[in-house]
Amino acid sequence: MSYLSHFNLQEQPFRLTPDPDFLYWSKQHARAKAYMESTIWLADGFVVITGEIGSGKTTLLQSFLSELEEDVVYAVVSQTQLTPTQFLQAVLTEFGFKPFNKRKVELLDMLNMFLIEQYSSGKKVVLIVDEAQNLTHKVLEEIRLISGIETHKEKVLRIILAGQPELRETLDTHGLKQLVQRVRLRFHLGPLDRREMQEYVEHRLKVAGAIGKLFGEDTFDTIHRYSGGVPRLINTLCDTALLCAFADQRESVGLDDVMSAIAELDWEEHESNTGIFNKLQQIQDRQTESSDVTGIQVLSDGEVLEELTFPPGRIIVGRSSDNEIFIKSKFVSRHHAQIVSDDDGCLIEDLNSTNGVFIGEKQVKKYRLQDGDIVSLGVHELVYHDLRQPEEAIEDQLDNTAANELDEPLDDADEEALENSLDEEETDDQESVVN
Repeated sequence: MSYLSHFNLQEQPFRLTPDPDFLYWSKQHARAKAYMESTIWLADGFVVITGEIGSGKTTLLQSFLSELEEDVVYAVVSQTQLTPTQFLQAVLTEFGFKPFNKRKVELLDMLNMFLIEQYSSGKKVVLIVDEAQNLTHKVLEEIRLISGIETHKEKVLRIILAGQPELRETLDTHGLKQLVQRVRLRFHLGPLDRREMQEYVEHRLKVAGAIGKLFGEDTFDTIHRYSGGVPRLINTLCDTALLCAFADQRESVGLDDVMSAIAELDWEEHESNTGIFNKLQQIQDRQTESSDVTGIQVLSDGEVLEELTFPPGRIIVGRSSDNEIFIKSKFVSRHHAQIVSDDDGCLIEDLNSTNGVFIGEKQVKKYRLQDGDIVSLGVHELVYHDLRQPEEAIEDQLDNTAANELDEPLDDADEEALENSLDEEETDDQESVVN
């Protein structure tokens, strides 16, 4: 592009096409990748990654695929407006077959044989479905069924679903309850915050060969305000700002260039910076806080280090700082365990950690937690508290309330009214007998 030599850049820094070389590892992108990597050693279950348009999902997937070991075989399906049969054909095509003019039962047999052969050869098979928000319920049900292909030891197909936020809404519908029960990890990529956005811009410029700072410090607040922290929008605005600065023969991009780019693009402030959005977010945050069902105390040598509460869902425990429960200890793995709370209670599961998960003296793989249980992870302990009030406790409260009301002494007026009422009932009964 014409401005490359002007700004001493080796390549275009803000291309819209995904390029893993330019990937900026924000905290949430790093965590989403860790979730995807977990599919390699957690064969039973789905990983669901969602994010707004332009949040970096496809770039993240490409980075994940580029780092897979040789013993991993994968297929990526991006065209998702398909029938169940067409979807199976697309999957098999990605695995190297020519499955056309085949009946569905033949397609399933081909896939089943392929997966078993790969397992016998020591290969791991991963299926990635991008743009999964477009999948119909029938195709999602087909995915659930093929995810059940297994040997006598384990499932043989690992599945990652990636898509826009509509995917979350689809999965939460009643008809897909069985599929959702197989979702092991779910993560939503949100926008970059102000600090991350500046680091993102400077990272891409550095990868492109920039020397020094091309964007002035006074530009980033405005860039974030109009892009909302969405990577694709950041790229569009920064690229246009570079063009504006180049047209005016400036050596760097200033606030005037950014405002000129905004005018060229005819943009308004991003919705995340409007008052309505903030109010809705505050309401949502309050609802989240009030719906916490899991309480965790983190202890070391009997001393409480942290007290945390969480809403229903998955909580990752480990040494990595992007976990919900971060424990800095050499005895704790990066992603040591997960705690899953739902309508049925709370379950802790070991994520193939090095030192294991213990309840008392017993090492457990999966364990249904009870209020007050103590989980040992190396030298640390987690004390579980169920924050939901059991129905029995509510009933006891109602019974106690009723009993207390009956036990309260009557004043003179109430006592007289009660006696009159009893006299009237006695008279009615006598008249009924006479009649």
